[in-house]
Amino acid sequence: MSVHSFTRLSSTLTRSSTRVACVRSLLGRRSNSSLLATERCASNVSKNAPQDSPKVAVRPETAQAPKMTDIGTRTIFSEEHDIFRENVRRFYTEECVPYHNEWEKKGEVSREFWKKAGANGLLGVNCPAEFGGIGGDWLSAAIVQEEQSYVNCSGPGFALHSDIVIPYITHYGTKEQIERIVPKLVDGSWISAIAMSEPGAGSDLQGIRTVAKQQGDDWILNGSKTFITNGFLSDLIIVVAITNPQAKSVAHGISLFLVEEGMQGFKKGKKLDKIGLKAQDTSELFFDDVRLPKSALLGEPSKGFYYLMQELPQERLLIANMGMAACECMFEETRAYVKQRKAFGKTISSLQTIQHKLAEMKTEICVTRSFVDSCNKIHNDSRLDSQMASMAKYWVTDLQNRVATQCVQMHGGMGFMMETQIGKAFCDSRVQMIYGGSNEIMKELIARQIVIDK
Repeated sequence: MSVHSFTRLSSTLTRSSTRVACVRSLLGRRSNSSLLATERCASNVSKNAPQDSPKVAVRPETAQAPKMTDIGTRTIFSEEHDIFRENVRRFYTEECVPYHNEWEKKGEVSREFWKKAGANGLLGVNCPAEFGGIGGDWLSAAIVQEEQSYVNCSGPGFALHSDIVIPYITHYGTKEQIERIVPKLVDGSWISAIAMSEPGAGSDLQGIRTVAKQQGDDWILNGSKTFITNGFLSDLIIVVAITNPQAKSVAHGISLFLVEEGMQGFKKGKKLDKIGLKAQDTSELFFDDVRLPKSALLGEPSKGFYYLMQELPQERLLIANMGMAACECMFEETRAYVKQRKAFGKTISSLQTIQHKLAEMKTEICVTRSFVDSCNKIHNDSRLDSQMASMAKYWVTDLQNRVATQCVQMHGGMGFMMETQIGKAFCDSRVQMIYGGSNEIMKELIARQIVIDK
């Protein structure tokens, strides 16, 4: 985060007394774990440096850090990012972890938690300040994504809300739409969703059947959507619909609409019973002759598919970010477990087969972390393309499921229990290879760039 961006972040946070306290904490101190990680790496570097060389604090990469989740690591981040990360970690630890089991039973996160996140500056971190957002950089948004995975709490749909929905509105919305909607999304008073998937159309967006027909200045929306994250609690939904069935292809006839809670003809189905993401309010949505005013159209008619293609790389990168952090969280959870779990008269970490599995996992995780950090740095400079984002999404989520399986195995019977962190992480991992475009589709997108004639 640049000094300018960080200054804007601090300025925006001071809008409430809660944000004042947050800023004071942000500016007041640096985390002990950040100092520890940096000092250890600096110590190692200084041992190998010439005696007359000045001591320089060096940020260790993940492979060099005492723990993968340490603050103060990875050269893509700055000390300002570390301070922000410490406060995000504290927020999740104090305001999310103690309540997550309760939210899993209810199948939804409390609205009060969303408002607390907004008051603490955790929503719309990457949204420009002139649009009512926080004004941070992409790396700051990535920190919020990673820290949620580090506490192993999959319920809050913050990433979709902040880094998928809000950008659609700021990039393609009118001045009126931005001024009316974005502040409500940033302060957490509104919860948002995006409705692409349908019973007969998942990764294939051109298979959608939801339609919007123009009637005077209005649009009449009919159809249904399923597997919608934040769907049950949503106050605002971006709905993908066909508006020009005579277009040369479905892609050329898709438009986006802003549908709000309470509109006549709009109904929400039940919360879906999933094998993972238990606290996330995933649901079906139904549209029966929903009359939408002209102002509900997002962007231009029939440009919806183009907008989707522009925004999907960021969506896939954030999935990779959360999956990558989940790998690191599972590794550290398992490392701690095998060092205290005893079998055959000794801790199982003394067994060579366990040691080799840990070595393999750490190597795979650290190698992948280097690529993902490269993607984040490139995206922070607005240079990420679809191919790299697809690579990150497919590779990380495949790895996430391999790591989850290995970690469950090393936990033995306890790994099969939902009361354990690793059991929950295992169940949450599976859908990562499906949403945001299945990993099979990711390989198709990557392959096209390989064989295309340039």
